[in-house]
This record gives sequence, structure tokens and C-alpha cells, in this order.
Amino acid sequence: MGWSVPSGLVPWAGPRARLVLAALGAVAGAVMVMWASGLGGRGRRGRRGRRGRRQVGAVAQLWIYPIKSCKGVSVPEAQCTELGLRSGPLRDRFWMVVKEDGHMVTARQEPRLVLISLTCDSDSLTLSAAYTQDLVLPTKVPATNPVLSCRVHGMEIEGRDCGDAAAQWISSFLKTEPCRLVQYEPHMRPRNSNQMKHGFSPTDQIAYPDASPYMLLSEASLADLNSRLEKKVKTSNFRPNIVVSGCKVFEEDSWSELLIGDVELKRVMACGRCVFTTIDPDSGAINRKEPLETLKSYRLCDPSDQKLYGKSPLFGQYFVLENPGTIKVGDPIYLLGQ
Repeated sequence: MGWSVPSGLVPWAGPRARLVLAALGAVAGAVMVMWASGLGGRGRRGRRGRRGRRQVGAVAQLWIYPIKSCKGVSVPEAQCTELGLRSGPLRDRFWMVVKEDGHMVTARQEPRLVLISLTCDSDSLTLSAAYTQDLVLPTKVPATNPVLSCRVHGMEIEGRDCGDAAAQWISSFLKTEPCRLVQYEPHMRPRNSNQMKHGFSPTDQIAYPDASPYMLLSEASLADLNSRLEKKVKTSNFRPNIVVSGCKVFEEDSWSELLIGDVELKRVMACGRCVFTTIDPDSGAINRKEPLETLKSYRLCDPSDQKLYGKSPLFGQYFVLENPGTIKVGDPIYLLGQ
């Protein structure tokens, strides 16, 4: 609503002056409306400007895991989207290995999946693994390829079949029953995170990740765990998207809302850990004990949260996107509301 200037308040002004004053008032009113609605620089950013913030660390590493359960790709910067990190055509968990009946195949069943990588080079994608010839795939799966009905943790989701060559390559490497590689496409219907974990809201969505589009872990917490282990583990044992430096041990447990550049992330819950963490990311061997047993000795949830986490030890934190943007390695991380 614009401001009006009643003519009775400016008896000295002629018609032209009153028109100018009225126009200026209308412009000022429009500016106020834009600012209140966020059009003057994003509503969320306007609220953020009136909130306190405190630096709690910096981005040490960014990881995208293009194929669910397969090797991660370290990137210097990435876009934060509602469905996870993106760097060019590579998107986090937008590809998945499935059985011929559409059920997902993860490293829990096939540990050697962690040795397979999917990387991007110009306009093509490359499947790679040690002692295996690379397979080059098109960035965009042909629209003539069939769309398969798949299942992730019992929930239905679609995926476009990446073709016989990819299926044969993966099946041959795993030396297992026939498998297919599928790709999630943005127009497909995502899964709802709250159907996996009750801590999420009905609007939180994912493609092929287990529960959340973002998992964050600190270097300090990993170092603390390694101080308790005979055989050290790596970041890749836990598959975080964002690794944080410069904070205290398990300080990330208490973070509620974070600001990284223009990106805002909101913490939802801790990440409960499973046997996947016991897979050696370099060899694909699984021991089914460490570091899981050590984590259970000091990282179990409070008994009041056992309905949410069960007996899984907690390591790392799940976040969802509140405001999109681009983040880079080296960016400071701020805790909002401080």
C-alpha cells in the first residue's frame, strides 16, 4: 500500500508539488512492502540480518556420492539444492544399483560397491574400478530407456535404466546376481524423509539417500574416535557431505541452524550408524565390528530417544536445506541465533 499525502496538510503546495509528493510516497510505500515480503533481498536473508551469528568452524571438505553406496567425489565447491549437493551433472545419490526386480543393492550386501566410482569429464560420465576397464556413459540417459519401479528401504521410487552395458559392467565387477544401474531424474517423484525417520517434516524430500539430503561431520569428532581405535578409520567410512574443521569434539551435536555463504541448513537429528561403517573404503573388505563397536561404547543415545535411534551409535548430524546457494571449501560456518 502506498503512502498518501492529504492536500490539507500542505496548503503551500500547488497541484504539481502535491503530485510529486504523492509519487514519492507511493515509491516509499512500495519499497517497504518489498522489504517486508523479502523481495528486497530474500525474506530469509532479511530475517538473518537481524539475528546473531557466531563462527563455529569452516568447510574442510565437500563430498558428492553420485551412486548410492559407491565411492565419493571430493569437490572444491557445490550447489546446495533441496535434494542434496550438486556439481555440474554430478548429484548426490542420483544413481543407484538395483536388482532386476528393482530392489536397491547397497554395500551392506555388496561391500565391493565402495570401490566403484562415477566421475564426470566434459559431456560424459565414467564408471571406474580398480583392475577393470572404464565404461563411458552419456550424461543424460536416453529417453527411450525404460523407467523402472525401484524400492529403497521399502519405499517406491522411480529410476531410468542406464542400459545393458552399465548393467553388465557392474554385475561383472561385483560377481553377483544380475544388477542394473538406474538414474533419478528431477521430474520424478522423490521420497519423503519422514517416512524413514520421524524427526523430519513431511516436506523434507530425498532421491536415493537413506534419510537426509545432507550429512555433516567434524574433523574433531573423527580424530576423537580414532584416538580410541587400534586401526584408524577415514572420513569415507562415514560418507559425510560436509566435513567441518575448527570446532570442538562433537560440537556439531548442538548446532541447530547454520549459515555457509548464502546457504542456510537446519539440523534435524543425529545419524545412527550401521555395519556400513565397518567396510574398508580402500579394499571393500567388511569386518562387521569396528569402528561400530567402539562407537557403541560411548555414542549411544539418551534412553528417552531410543524410540528414534534404537541401539545405533550416533556419529554425524543430518541437516536439511533452508536457503539454497553455493558453498566452497574454506567457507566459514556460522551458527545462527547466537
